[in-house]
Amino acid sequence: MPRPTRLNLEEIPQHVTQRGNNRQVCFFDDTHYSLYLALLDVACRKHGCAVHAYLLMADHVHLLITTQSAADGVSLVMRDLRRDYVRQLNQTYRRTGTQDPARD
Repeated sequence: MPRPTRLNLEEIPQHVTQRGNNRQVCFFDDTHYSLYLALLDVACRKHGCAVHAYLLMADHVHLLITTQSAADGVSLVMRDLRRDYVRQLNQTYRRTGTQDPARD
């Protein structure tokens, strides 16, 4: 069954969650939290969004985010953030796919 379409409204805060693959850890040390926040900042500036609050846990993330321009801004932020964060981790750990570098 497909996920219901997200209601995207400008200037309305949205609570967004993101979990690691199979609920695995997605932040392996403090540098990963910093990288994630830096990439979040870049994506928000690019797509006209503002983050009001965030919670970064080892295996998941909560964001309170508002789009200020395009109705699909939040979706675009999350797309860019996931893509760029995973790309950086894969380069750092010389891996492909979704394996957990902490288990290697």
